Amino acid sequence: MDTLLSRLPALPDLRRLRGPRARLIRRCLAAALLLSGLLLLLLPPAARGAPATTTVVSARDLPAGSVLRAADVRLLTVPDDVRPAGALTAPEAAVGRLLSGPARAGEPITDVRLVGAGLPVMGEPGSVTVAVRLADAAVAELLRPGQRVDVIARGTAANSASVLASGVTVVTVHRPENTGSHALEPSERDPLVLLALPMPVATQVAASSLDQQVTVTLR
Repeated sequence: MDTLLSRLPALPDLRRLRGPRARLIRRCLAAALLLSGLLLLLLPPAARGAPATTTVVSARDLPAGSVLRAADVRLLTVPDDVRPAGALTAPEAAVGRLLSGPARAGEPITDVRLVGAGLPVMGEPGSVTVAVRLADAAVAELLRPGQRVDVIARGTAANSASVLASGVTVVTVHRPENTGSHALEPSERDPLVLLALPMPVATQVAASSLDQQVTVTLR
């Protein structure tokens, strides 16, 4: 080893160098140090020695009320110092669950962002999703995906009402926005709520919402 090291050319003593050559060497060394720092930042946290955990993140931008599929999530190694509490570590824990709020691509999926499993969702046997316009916009402001509600239709007689469905699930709430290109019709101003309903009552609720004022009560 000593023989090999003795054959290597000696490095110049930068303290004795003056003029353009010294400035060029110092610039090269500064550039090398900067490049080394950038490469270090590009390394995954585990390679840098920082504690990190494999985390489930959204694979793309997802709207509120999405029922997560396998293609909607992916795994990413996230440093523990920025990883949110309750972040999932296995995609199976997210697939089939309802997303309570919108998520950006790459955002960690946490337990509080998901509504419990076993909810009736669009495409699931025995249930369908029905769009219902609520007569009371203030009630729509209280609704969140996954919430259980009863659907109420106002009757023709004064102070009369009927329960169309009980214990149905809110999938998502759409609140129309007037973009200024055209004024909204009165029927388009009411909030639109997507409800997951059992097949036997879905048709009745959809038909009733066309000619009656419909609202919901919260459970």
